[in-house]
Amino acid sequence: MRGDMRDEGPEEASADGVAGAGSETRAETPEQTWEEVAPAVWRCRLPGWDETVGAVAGAREALLVDAGPSRRAGAAVAARLRDLLGPPVRRVVLTHPHFDHVLGVAAFPGAEVYGSAGLGRYLADAPVVDEALAHGLDPRDAKPDALAGLRVTDVTGETALDLGGGRRAVLVPLGAAHSPHDLAVLVPGTPPVVFCGDLVEESGEPQAGPDARPEAWPAALDRLLALGGPAARYVPGHGAVVDAAFVRAQRRELAERFGVG
Repeated sequence: MRGDMRDEGPEEASADGVAGAGSETRAETPEQTWEEVAPAVWRCRLPGWDETVGAVAGAREALLVDAGPSRRAGAAVAARLRDLLGPPVRRVVLTHPHFDHVLGVAAFPGAEVYGSAGLGRYLADAPVVDEALAHGLDPRDAKPDALAGLRVTDVTGETALDLGGGRRAVLVPLGAAHSPHDLAVLVPGTPPVVFCGDLVEESGEPQAGPDARPEAWPAALDRLLALGGPAARYVPGHGAVVDAAFVRAQRRELAERFGVG
């Protein structure tokens, strides 16, 4: 979840020299620009809160990383991906439980949904739709039953999903840091890609709400860096794609900010 509203549209690489979107393959519609950050690995920054959704295509099926802030936003993503990817989206991974990343999952009723252990129970009890309204979601999109009947497969340890044709996505639960249920997605390849959720943010200072565990956040970034390595492309929950140097710098800033090692 973002504590502030973001301007619409993607940004280029930051002044820190981190990897941005400027040289990537793009597929654009009036409200969506999809960037291919590695072969058959895509991401899009949605308008409004500048949240990221990602997609990984295998020969047999595709996987979506986060789903946007509403069923309408998720449906627009689904429509675009039918044209862009080829294989159907049969799996959706939720990196954490904040509204701008989860409410769009209602647009993928046939997909298996994954999250860190306990995420489904958390979403069943949390006031996610109220949170969305408080942050400015159009009331027409804030359906009280948006997550009704949602079943989430618990990810209790590193879990590799086979998407066909040798393409894998590795789901890595990271415990509580930015949120009570953070999870990253590693896509092995050249380069490797790590979808970080809101553990990493490029377009603004990382947001630590009342459900955050700030003391655990730097260690979670250490795990991300170990997971992807120095050559990986790190896809933040908000903002431009970054490199390992950016993640290390943000880790130092968070450790200083929260007074942890």
